[in-house]
Amino acid sequence: MLVVWRRAGQSVMIGEDTEIEVLDARANRVKLGIKAPVSIAIVRKEALLTRNENLTAAWSMDEVSIKSLLSRLPR
Repeated sequence: MLVVWRRAGQSVMIGEDTEIEVLDARANRVKLGIKAPVSIAIVRKEALLTRNENLTAAWSMDEVSIKSLLSRLPR
């Protein structure tokens, strides 16, 4: 892991086309601006972890449980 110190207004380049700029820095929060190609997905780590947990839970359900849940939905 690379660790660098940056102040508001300063940035770090990743490769030739991805820039991360520190927009604001406070005691316990940092506001970042990210410029990257649209082909690169930018997702908060906690959102990605939650998505993966939800997918794992969904795939672990058996057909009977799914049918039971579907039968409870209003028509």
